[in-house]
This record gives sequence, structure tokens and C-alpha cells, in this order.
Amino acid sequence: MKKFIKTKENFICEHCKKYVEGTGYTNHCPLCLFSKHVDVNPGDRMSECHGMMEPVGAETEKGVDYVILKCQKCGHKKRNKLAENDEIDVIIKLAKDRNI
Repeated sequence: MKKFIKTKENFICEHCKKYVEGTGYTNHCPLCLFSKHVDVNPGDRMSECHGMMEPVGAETEKGVDYVILKCQKCGHKKRNKLAENDEIDVIIKLAKDRNI
């Protein structure tokens, strides 16, 4: 069973170099939507991969919007809820690419 661990961390995005203030729920850069493969279960920081997670799509399920991320190092895929401060143009492009 997955157990969420709230981890409030600020970081500099390794893809676009933007400084991001974490909220404890922040799991990707709001500017470019890239993330880092650091968790096995949300917030645990137990992954040994540490590859960059590229945004490869977007989807909506039951009224909740998600970004689909794929690790550039190991290929692991996951989805993260989009946040209010995420860059809308990047989200729109991902949605169009996936015909959503």
C-alpha cells in the first residue's frame, strides 16, 4: 500500500534552472513540468534512480488534471496532479499532443 509522506522542499529545476518553492505537495517544476525520479512511494525519497522525469502527456480523470511523466534514465512512468501555478502553455501542448 502506498503511503504519502509530505516532504516540503525547495529546489532548483535541473531542466530549466527555475527556483521552485515547495509546498509539501510540489512534485514537479511549474514552469517546464519536469520532475525528478526520487520516490518509490510519494514523498519517501527512496528511489535510487534520480533520473529526470520528462512530461510526455496530460490527462483528466474524474475532473482531476494530471501530467504524465516518464523517467529519461529508467523509463518508469507516473502521473502527478497538476497544480494551479503550472505553466498553462506547456499543459495545453501536452494535451494537444495526446488529443485530449
